[in-house]
Amino acid sequence: MPTVILTGLPVPGSPLADELRSLGFEVRPATGPEDAAAALAAVPADQRVAVVDSAFVGHVHALRLALTDPRFDACAVTGALAVQPAARDALDKAAVATGADTDAAAPYADRLAAAVEAAGTSVQRPELGTLVATVPAGPAERDAATAAVAAVDDEAVRLRTAVKSRDGFFTTFFISPYSRYIARWCARRGLTPNQVTTASLITALIAAGCAATGERWGYVAAGVLLLVSFVLDCTDGQLARYSLQYSTMGAWLDATFDRAKEYAFYAGLALGAARNGDDVWALATGAMILMTCRHVVDFSFNEANHDATANTSPTAALSDKLDSVGWTVWVRRMIILPIGERWAMIAVLTAFTTPRIVFYALLVGCAFGALYTTAGRVLRSLTRKATRTDRAARALYDLTDSGPIAELVAGALIRLRASSPGALGIAVLASAQLIYGATQAPFGSWGMVAAAGIYAFFAGGAVLAPLKGALDWLVPPVFRAAEYTTVLILAVKADVPGAVPAAFGLIAAVAYHHYDTVYRIRGGTGAPPHWLVRTIGGHEGRVLLLTVLAAVLASREADFPVALTAVAVFVALVVLVESIRFWVSSGAPAVHDEGEPA
Repeated sequence: MPTVILTGLPVPGSPLADELRSLGFEVRPATGPEDAAAALAAVPADQRVAVVDSAFVGHVHALRLALTDPRFDACAVTGALAVQPAARDALDKAAVATGADTDAAAPYADRLAAAVEAAGTSVQRPELGTLVATVPAGPAERDAATAAVAAVDDEAVRLRTAVKSRDGFFTTFFISPYSRYIARWCARRGLTPNQVTTASLITALIAAGCAATGERWGYVAAGVLLLVSFVLDCTDGQLARYSLQYSTMGAWLDATFDRAKEYAFYAGLALGAARNGDDVWALATGAMILMTCRHVVDFSFNEANHDATANTSPTAALSDKLDSVGWTVWVRRMIILPIGERWAMIAVLTAFTTPRIVFYALLVGCAFGALYTTAGRVLRSLTRKATRTDRAARALYDLTDSGPIAELVAGALIRLRASSPGALGIAVLASAQLIYGATQAPFGSWGMVAAAGIYAFFAGGAVLAPLKGALDWLVPPVFRAAEYTTVLILAVKADVPGAVPAAFGLIAAVAYHHYDTVYRIRGGTGAPPHWLVRTIGGHEGRVLLLTVLAAVLASREADFPVALTAVAVFVALVVLVESIRFWVSSGAPAVHDEGEPA
């Protein structure tokens, strides 16, 4: 059980001790700094420990934010400080130093927080808004603070802040107004965000199964269940924010289950259509490719620019100006078809139309959204005055997913003192000739193997220099589009049963690896170990392998789906085992997506 040291003389009638116990703390009194230091020494070093001034007046939720958030090693508000084991040594040293400090003008907890921060440990200070957290200097200030606490309903604030500050129109106006109350209901019954996330996944998988029946009742049930799954998907994050139940496992589940649910539903629709004699597997795979590439554009652009210096752009300034006009904010969020609008569209069209129409709508809507966002980001990049960091260049390199062939080529070119004429230009030309070769060459052509070899060679040239150019953030999505599209074209050209579904599975496995890479980078732990990238070949190695397999199996095309399936299973097993190992380890970050809707 975590411990709180309540410092100073007790205040008659104060509910503070009971409030701290309601938050799960064992309360230990300490009248002065020396007593507090002794009490701290008695708390095991592997436990969360807090120091709170006994004269503290504030909302319980203000204390909850300061004392129970698991994402930060140290967190504080006025009159209260909490640290996790990682910052315990800094707190103990601060307690010793502060105990000899005769300057008692500031509350003891505040002086400890300042000393901990001065020693190099970052102290998170949550934004309280209308919540109150103060240590009154006398009876008059205490009465005023108590009145201020009574004037603000902290439960209403807690519910409001459980919802993302930035979300899509459908989510904001049709889901969050009631899903926050579902989150509170779950919290009061001891349910965890991970349980709600799992329930959302199971619901979506059942929806996919209903869609796979190919019957109208199945399509209607699938649409309803997909919306229920989305409500639960919103609820899990709101529950995490409401109860501050952030976890590394939750980060992993939240980061991957959305895509697993959506792509499983695509597969269910394709299976249902096949039962009615309509083969839409290529459309389903195309929708997955488009969605994944769109996300890679988002991730790459953000990674390239979020820590850039001198980061200004007239295009960005215009965007900020448009955001100041209320209706334009919602229009601009809706037209990119974020997850709420997208799932609502899929659910309605599934219930009332056919899988083919669902995929046509998805391809058109997502293509428009991708073009809109990419064009805006290109304009920002071309007009931006920015100096990109080495960290950003490294993140972009990791997102390219370059394997051993690209590494060997880049190393050889470096030894020859070659210079890169432009990473994006090389990537675009290499990808264009690869896709052109795939579309023009017959299945199994060794000319296609040559095109893949050229692609692999120039993939190394594209990463020869650090990716710090204005548009170099486009290199990873260009490579994603090239690899995924080539796999789909090969499967379609094989023209044998099972080839395109096998390609769908392979692309899904590789896409999971790419999403996993993104969320590790976002968490500050870096990309997956490079042995993993080497083992699964990198994007250029996989393309070359598949074209060779197609050439070898040209006279036995029926075996090509088996080869695709074998590669998909291998990639999925290697990636999933390493991903699970990482996300359940102690070094994984408690990352939760609070940014733009996906």
